[in-house]
Amino acid sequence: MGIAVSTESKGPAGSNSRGGPTDYQRIAKLDMENEVKPPSTVSPSVGAAIAKGRQDKKDAEGKSMSQKDLATKINEKPSVIADYEAGRAIPNVALLAKIERAIGVKLRGDPKLIGTPLPGPGSKKK
Repeated sequence: MGIAVSTESKGPAGSNSRGGPTDYQRIAKLDMENEVKPPSTVSPSVGAAIAKGRQDKKDAEGKSMSQKDLATKINEKPSVIADYEAGRAIPNVALLAKIERAIGVKLRGDPKLIGTPLPGPGSKKK
């Protein structure tokens, strides 16, 4: 009929708001307070030791082991080996152990010993 209807807001209906910061503002503040540090990556010395150990490892024909050969030997993708050598990978102790056994070079433990040859089978640790 064309009658004007007025609507008024009498307050935050259905809300438990007390006039403080909104949930979004609280969450944003928490995010700023709790900055998450990115995970640590493999040290450059480990990547260099993998590359050197892989290149020193020769096959029957005298060719160096490629990243693809190493990846095949430890059942991983070649990109994983490339990431470890470049220092972009997040360290995985089990994977480092596989690589150690495949190339015969120490990659875990004391940083001074990284890159040294592994003791042969049958030798005792001191």
